[in-house]
Amino acid sequence: RLRRAPVTIRFVTNTTKECKRDLLDRLTKLGFDIAESEIFTSLTAARNLVEQKQVRPLLLVDDKALPDFTGIPTDNPNAVVVGLAPEHFHYEMMNKAFR
Repeated sequence: RLRRAPVTIRFVTNTTKECKRDLLDRLTKLGFDIAESEIFTSLTAARNLVEQKQVRPLLLVDDKALPDFTGIPTDNPNAVVVGLAPEHFHYEMMNKAFR
C-alpha cells in the first residue's frame, strides 16, 4: 500500500558496520523490494555532513563501511568520523584522531 501512496519511502538505520550497497544486498536477499536510494543510514548522514562542511575526515569506521565515503578526500584530515569499528580503536589511531 505504501508503494501506491503518494509518499516518499525511506528505510532508515543507524548501522555503521556495512556500506549501503551491502545492506541493500542483504535486504534484497530477505525479500525486500527496495532501491538503494530508499536507504538512509547514519553513514549517509555523516557523508552529507562531511560534504556540507567540506572537511577531510579521518574515517574511524569498519572497512566494510568505507565504500560509502568513496570520493571524499581524507588526506591531511581536519575532522573525524566515528562508527562501530573496534579494530580501529587502538592507541595509534586514537592519537591520530586527537591530533
